[in-house]
Amino acid sequence: MATKYDAMRPYASDSDDSGDEGADFDVEKLGPLEVGPGEHKLQHTYYLWFGKKGSHRAAEYIKSLHFVGRCASVEQWWSLYCHLVKPTVLRPFRRLHLFKDGIKPMWEDPGNIRGGKWVIRLKKSKIDRAWENVCMAMLGEQFLVGPEICGVVLCTQFPEDVLSVWNRTATDTVSTNRIRDTLRRILNLPQSQHIEYKQHCDSLKFL
Repeated sequence: MATKYDAMRPYASDSDDSGDEGADFDVEKLGPLEVGPGEHKLQHTYYLWFGKKGSHRAAEYIKSLHFVGRCASVEQWWSLYCHLVKPTVLRPFRRLHLFKDGIKPMWEDPGNIRGGKWVIRLKKSKIDRAWENVCMAMLGEQFLVGPEICGVVLCTQFPEDVLSVWNRTATDTVSTNRIRDTLRRILNLPQSQHIEYKQHCDSLKFL
């Protein structure tokens, strides 16, 4: 896991006039993440990224992503999470991405390109808890869809924030519906709360 100082580094220059320099190093060169004795190992290793909303073109978008840290156990996740600022503290149009090892948080990634995402708009008063609950549900395999889950994304906007869960296969209606139902349950959403599913291929058409 990256240190707490690494986790806070992307936020230190989180201003609208600062340039985007992208990730400081190639995460693919990182070795396996060890799990210590007594730690509760996760089924997957997860990587956390921070970015600012900008161009959707792959070459430009990847430069805006900053690697924050990674975790392979419950204890490593909480050690990382506790050193992060809350979503409500972030400026508008900032993004947090928590994705499985080997999947980059972009539509074009092979793990995402045939998939889609469930999108929920939430009041800012609810986003901190919702982000935490959805991350924990993914790390704890609560969605019960096997390898279908790719990651979760939070985008700060105004006046509401946007939370989305990405999955591998948009045409797998059984899994996508189960993800939707699990989201409603863990977030305690009323049936009147609108949840929208977007296929990544539809978004790619406008690039």
